[in-house]
Amino acid sequence: MTDQTQKTILILDDEEIVLKRLKPALEKNGYLVETFSRSQEAFDRVMEKNFDIVITDLKMDGLDGMQFLTLVKEQSPMTEVIVITGFATMETAKSSFQKGVFDFLAKPFKLAEIIETVKKAEAKLDQDA
Repeated sequence: MTDQTQKTILILDDEEIVLKRLKPALEKNGYLVETFSRSQEAFDRVMEKNFDIVITDLKMDGLDGMQFLTLVKEQSPMTEVIVITGFATMETAKSSFQKGVFDFLAKPFKLAEIIETVKKAEAKLDQDA
């Protein structure tokens, strides 16, 4: 795989276990992955670099996932955002989609489920390119 086709992914989740499970699984599928457990650090990184895909939790200390995804989309409208949350409600899902989220997954999710969602987001990016 060349660098041009390798998609970059930023994962923001305050649960270390989620980061530890997702990073190796996504890297094994050929993605370049950066993980953050603090929203401010992830936000600073997004200001420096545009990621192809951002996976974010909703409920966190500091900047919450909704604010974060809004800022990501303002900074880089092409970035596909996938929301993962243990607090999934129709309201949060609807509000996420209105903000331009690619997909919304409730925790606990299966690794295969998130990888499939990432691949769909990647296909959309390739299609839009």
